[in-house]
Amino acid sequence: MPHVEIKCFSGRTDEQKRLCAQRISEVIAETLGCKTTSVSVAIKDVAESDWKSQVWDKCIVPDEEFLYKKPEYTCD
Repeated sequence: MPHVEIKCFSGRTDEQKRLCAQRISEVIAETLGCKTTSVSVAIKDVAESDWKSQVWDKCIVPDEEFLYKKPEYTCD
């Protein structure tokens, strides 16, 4: 049962989020060999001003060893 959580800057429409979640679930199902009905995708808006404290410091830095795609930016 793969679950994906996406955090991004605010400003995407619900339609963009739905399409993103649909496409991601299809890729996950194909790549990991499961059904799309087993995949869940959450998309959470984060204000740009809160990115470092809410995402970088809490999610990216502590989980760096698990990141298969690392960001190509820093929040120093």
